[in-house]
Amino acid sequence: MQALLYMLREASIRIGGIKTGARRKGRKIDMEIVHQLGLKLKQNIANVIVGKEREVDLLLTALLASGHVLLEDVPGTGKTLLAKSLAASLSLSFQRIQFTPDLLPSDLTGIHYFNQKDGEFHFRPGPLFARIVLADEINRATPRTQSSLLECMEERQISIEGRTMPLESPFMVLATQNPVDNQGTFPLPEAQMDRFLIRMKLGYPSAAEGVEILKRTAAAGGSLKPGETGRTATAEEVLEAQRLCGQVRVADDLLGYIVALAEATRSHDETALGISPRGTQALLRAVQAYAALQGRDYVLPDDIKQMLLPVWSHRLVLRKRHEAGSHADRILTGILNGIPVPSEKELESGVK
Repeated sequence: MQALLYMLREASIRIGGIKTGARRKGRKIDMEIVHQLGLKLKQNIANVIVGKEREVDLLLTALLASGHVLLEDVPGTGKTLLAKSLAASLSLSFQRIQFTPDLLPSDLTGIHYFNQKDGEFHFRPGPLFARIVLADEINRATPRTQSSLLECMEERQISIEGRTMPLESPFMVLATQNPVDNQGTFPLPEAQMDRFLIRMKLGYPSAAEGVEILKRTAAAGGSLKPGETGRTATAEEVLEAQRLCGQVRVADDLLGYIVALAEATRSHDETALGISPRGTQALLRAVQAYAALQGRDYVLPDDIKQMLLPVWSHRLVLRKRHEAGSHADRILTGILNGIPVPSEKELESGVK
């Protein structure tokens, strides 16, 4: 536990880019920039997406934490529309990829082609070189094609024929999949799932939201389009917000709280594999970004509770694998209720 706690503390310092001493002095960091950016993006997305405030918060949390999102739900709930609405709100290059069984890795990364005019080979970049990538129905591609996403999602680079090319920042993959229709699909392996910072479900709208959706559809002439949102943030603004999120203070007792939750998943009777150190680091990044979106430069225990299920539920490997999903949520909720939260006095001493 001490080794994992040390790793989390070092990750927190490295992400923030400031020394431990600055944290312990209680240096206050202005998070109003992040808060206002989040408000602008949420208002812009709300021009197309009805309701789903919690889901939009999770999407923005992943963006500011430099993470990727897996949108998992039945067809017609607005997964693709939500992803496109976020992309339309950002002044960033965007590419949508429809995953199919015959899709090849080179269709994503790019190819070298022979130019007859100059008699030389040239590289044609694939859609993964965009800053926002929508991988629609990702589980319909073969494992070979799915694996081509591993390097770009984790290391922000693509290697082709012995040449490594860095991707521009910010870079984000938004993937969708339908968990109901299993015919002609290839389930994502644990290594691929672990690359997603957050997995979330949209669910059906409420009755009032359903009426509002129909009103907007009728007013728009039959369909809602993400292009109706204006661009409200530039790449520089997003990068600055990401930098500020890394400076959000996390008390040592909260780092210990995260580690205790992770260790509880490893010793649980129903789990085959618990949360890895990468999973604890992912939760750390998520709670820092979530706190910054609320306008705070420090993390509260409630931030960890809010982010725990979206960040960890898809990382658990259960002994009975057919019971994943809601069963993993139940296990994590039980663990969350069983681990005591650090007291306010302990937290105050941890950030001084």
